[in-house]
Amino acid sequence: MRSIGLAILGVVVSMALCVSVALCEEVDQLCIPMNTLELKPLAGAEQHRSSVAFPHSAHFGYRCQRCHHTWKGTGEIQNCTTSGCHDQLSTPKNADGKIPASQVAVKYYKKAYHQLCIDCHKQIKVKNKALELSQKKLTKGLAKTGPTGCVGCHPKDGSSE
Repeated sequence: MRSIGLAILGVVVSMALCVSVALCEEVDQLCIPMNTLELKPLAGAEQHRSSVAFPHSAHFGYRCQRCHHTWKGTGEIQNCTTSGCHDQLSTPKNADGKIPASQVAVKYYKKAYHQLCIDCHKQIKVKNKALELSQKKLTKGLAKTGPTGCVGCHPKDGSSE
């Protein structure tokens, strides 16, 4: 009876190793950064504030497509400043000098980052406030939100302001 138990344990451990190796291979292929990323202006753009220390792994609770909206689930994941996505160095302006609709302006990398990050953080704050006011007993803590003001992402030290 004991040998059957050891055999089953051996099969379970082997299966666990196979699964972990398969997951590691998938992660290696996707090259998912596990650390804090430095978000900074495109080459050639003037930097007015410090770069952003973006805690990539703190956002793993979200689907990759929430930020990488053009990624189809296979192939290399691109970032916002990839050519053809959000790679304009400045806010586009119409012939009259006015900023066009947000669909066009979002091609400007800074607009894309700010719209994505700040809007998401604000949505989390609204949901948290609604939960607090709902009088429901929470089974877990409120979702952690990120900063919505300039200095929360762009600390004054190291700034080129």
